[in-house]
Amino acid sequence: MHRLDPLGVLRSTSAVVRAARSVRLHAHGLDRLAETLLQRPASVPSWEHPLHWRGERHQTANYILVLDALNFCFWPEPRWRIDYRGQVYDGYWALAAALRRAIELGHPLWDASYLAALTPQRLGDILAGQGVVPLLEERAAHLREVGLGLLEHFDGHFSQAIEQAGRSAPTLVKLVAQRFPSFNDIASYRGHLVRFYKRAQLLVTDLAGAFDGRDLGEFDDLDQLTAFADYKLPQVLRYYGALVYSPHLAARIDQRNELPAGSPEEIEIRAATVWAVEEISHRLAAAGRAMPAWQIDWALWSLAQELPPDAPPYHRTRTVFY
Repeated sequence: MHRLDPLGVLRSTSAVVRAARSVRLHAHGLDRLAETLLQRPASVPSWEHPLHWRGERHQTANYILVLDALNFCFWPEPRWRIDYRGQVYDGYWALAAALRRAIELGHPLWDASYLAALTPQRLGDILAGQGVVPLLEERAAHLREVGLGLLEHFDGHFSQAIEQAGRSAPTLVKLVAQRFPSFNDIASYRGHLVRFYKRAQLLVTDLAGAFDGRDLGEFDDLDQLTAFADYKLPQVLRYYGALVYSPHLAARIDQRNELPAGSPEEIEIRAATVWAVEEISHRLAAAGRAMPAWQIDWALWSLAQELPPDAPPYHRTRTVFY
């Protein structure tokens, strides 16, 4: 362990990486990625975007919780798309566009009572676009969980949870995972619990971005967060040679065969992703550019958007966690 690990993500994923049978880290690829990032600006993507909605202080905090409660599994083909103001979006940006459109049409997506009563049918109308958004029932259940959890524990205001965390990012991650179980991203690998907390960690950094590091977005320990293990990061890590898959696993992914959620191979990919980012962080620091894991995660995600069409595909897992 090279740094504080209040969430237990590094401890649990390191055990997976050591025992992994289908995924390994490769030093040359890690070096190559570190060099690539050193040649790019060190800026963090801004929350300022036409699709990101803001309201009053409490509304914005609730909205970001809603956004990240729904931020998972956009990969099934044909891709679900949203046409908003004459432009077509898919993936995460389709979600942001759909939610902004819904608010403009009068849906109070920041209101806990509204969320607690949300049906799959109504959510289907909110997310209506080209194709069908996957896991609609699960997404509606997440929003009801958010609404009920906010009402039961925080008087309807996520800002109360943020304030309870006392400007500690890991404390807020754990509180979110406790009060909103759909964020409790923990897997089991050969009898051992493995902690990832992908969406809960992303939620904290989204708050930091939306509030520009102030007020409800002010945290003293963002550097204690880890990478957000999803499906885009391992794709770019594999493309640069930082992750190497066994021939059997590589063939399954290249043939776009689905990996079951919670399977050993899927957990190994996610655990190796967390540790690849830690290794890249060490290399950047040694080169004079200290970057916390969450910023490297964002840089890699941006790099993944630029991969050529013939890049190896990302692994496909139907899951609510990413």
